[in-house]
Amino acid sequence: MVREQRLDPEVEVLWDDFHEQVNVPSEKLRQWLLTRGSGEETFGPDPDLGLPEPGRRILRVLTKRKVDLTPDDIRTMRDTIELIQDLMDAKPPRGNADDEWRHSLLDLGHDVLVER
Repeated sequence: MVREQRLDPEVEVLWDDFHEQVNVPSEKLRQWLLTRGSGEETFGPDPDLGLPEPGRRILRVLTKRKVDLTPDDIRTMRDTIELIQDLMDAKPPRGNADDEWRHSLLDLGHDVLVER
């Protein structure tokens, strides 16, 4: 018999907020992070090789179900939402044309060019 697990309502809201802010699909985020972390080196067999933080933690959360979240995952979701919001609040004069700003958001799984 499958038992439905109840989650804290705050975690439910956090889950929704996180997935709204992290609008890049997990595979695209992984590809982006691999590109950012590759530098001049080649990739070995380790699938996480070169993935920068906090992107690696964000990807880990994206692969989980709500009922499988750990306290570290919940902290990652809160931190990610806060970092994205801080960057959005500090939007530079050039806006989306500012590559450094946009790339900082992409590192967190948020693409300002994605239409909602």
